[in-house]
Amino acid sequence: MSRNSDTALITGASGGIGLELARIHASKGGNLVLVARSGDKLDALKTELETQFGVSAVVIIQDLATPHAALNIFEKTEALGLEIDVLINNAGFGGHGLFHEQTLANTQAMMQVNIAALTELSHYYLTGMVQRQRGRILNVSSTASFMPGPLQAVYYATKAYVTSFTQAIAEEVAAHKVTATALCPGAVATGFVEAGNLEGVGIWKHARSAASAAQCGYKAMEKGELVAFNEAKLRFLVNWLVPLLPRRVVLGLSRQAMEKP
Repeated sequence: MSRNSDTALITGASGGIGLELARIHASKGGNLVLVARSGDKLDALKTELETQFGVSAVVIIQDLATPHAALNIFEKTEALGLEIDVLINNAGFGGHGLFHEQTLANTQAMMQVNIAALTELSHYYLTGMVQRQRGRILNVSSTASFMPGPLQAVYYATKAYVTSFTQAIAEEVAAHKVTATALCPGAVATGFVEAGNLEGVGIWKHARSAASAAQCGYKAMEKGELVAFNEAKLRFLVNWLVPLLPRRVVLGLSRQAMEKP
């Protein structure tokens, strides 16, 4: 018998933080809906979780950069009669370089995944959570959300949206016993570096593990916290130091952190 009847839908579940969050939820007896582009990786994870923890896992292969991706996912879970108790919006990607030199198509895809799909999925599943008077949302954001990011201008801006949006809806639904949490990790060792052309950027030399970031986020979600940081020094930096510095200084330091040798 499952110890936890909650069903969690996790985007970007094929690797990194999303995969580790799936393992944590399954270890607690929770069923899963695993969403990503890679069917092979999702099938392997499904087999792992069902075998090791005795839970049920549904695989949905979906590229969140495509229009109507969120609606497609919602309609599939509705057709299966699944109630989503926990929504984890983990999927996201970045990029490195000057904004005006980036391709517009890549920038638009980033906004689609990091902002539009996350917002749409939150809308579709939050409605049911409010009606049932129970549910949790965990949005994977970043410490990047607390400052502008030269050389990652759009990525930083999308994460600013995620952190702001998460806190706002958390306040709106608090009376309905529903929570929303933004996980704001620093550098984490995932496929994000290679996918975002970030090899050589110094801050990833001391990246934390995806498992530790996932543990931090899941615990914060269980407690209904608004914002969670996986490093105490980062919490101090963005809450107490950055707001006191002149904007130009913050911009300079932010750019320096993203420079390649």
